Amino acid sequence: QVQLVESGGGLVQPGGSLRLSCTASGSIFRINVMGWYRQAPGKERELVAASISEVSTNYTDSVKGRFTISRDNAKNSVYLQMNSLTPEDTAVYYCNARGISTTFRAFDSWGQGTQVTVSS
Repeated sequence: QVQLVESGGGLVQPGGSLRLSCTASGSIFRINVMGWYRQAPGKERELVAASISEVSTNYTDSVKGRFTISRDNAKNSVYLQMNSLTPEDTAVYYCNARGISTTFRAFDSWGQGTQVTVSS
């Protein structure tokens, strides 16, 4: 079983910055993809950014140029640096990890979510 623990959410003014962190632990053999999703009230969960490998990343269009995803494989951790935040970025942000467990089974695990609120 793989657990994800997130931190770093909070309240920030428009134009501000936040950095989210997520660390995976448990029966991990290899993590293939780590990413961040978000869900705003009344909306479906959407992909924000994903790190497919140390050099391959993917962003949803609305955050390109403002958010940066990074990964530390040695720590099984992923980070999301969010700059120039707007009220439209307000949501619960979820960490996701997909990979192979030590029993060689695929896993697809989610964190508990961290609230990001952008408001003046």
